[in-house]
Amino acid sequence: MTEGTTSAAAEGADTLTRLEQEGEIAADYLEGLLDIADLDGDIDMDVEADRAAVSIISDAGSRDLQKLVGREGEVLEALQELTRLAVHRETGDRSRLMLDIAGYRAKKRAELSELGAKAAAEVKSSGEPVKLQPMTPFERKVVHDAVKSAGLRSESEGEEPQRFVVVLPA
Repeated sequence: MTEGTTSAAAEGADTLTRLEQEGEIAADYLEGLLDIADLDGDIDMDVEADRAAVSIISDAGSRDLQKLVGREGEVLEALQELTRLAVHRETGDRSRLMLDIAGYRAKKRAELSELGAKAAAEVKSSGEPVKLQPMTPFERKVVHDAVKSAGLRSESEGEEPQRFVVVLPA
């Protein structure tokens, strides 16, 4: 191995270790939260696309966990930010951790990927840009990825919380 390859491998291992540490800190924080709220749930940790991913799942049906998702994921978004702050407090570094509860984000990701693909197909057939409804940063990212995989480009426009995706012709 060359020196550059060795340092790149070491850097990758350091990044993985840091993300795993973020996941562990987040898991501890969320376990405490579940205990306080007297909710049952198992914590699953992973590293996806250079960020820590933590999921709360339940065998006993996700009805109780739906309280932690809230209307259209509002509570989930707030819990994700609180969890990121807990990680920041422990590590001193900004976290890009993703939190999923009861499979809400996974389901939402599938729906948004389909929306992005449909918008891309519409733009390809009409040749005209398509503006989508306002979305959260997570939702916009999923749509941008779907549009990119369809071979088109997209941009975000507007100001939060009314920021939206525009799918553009090639």
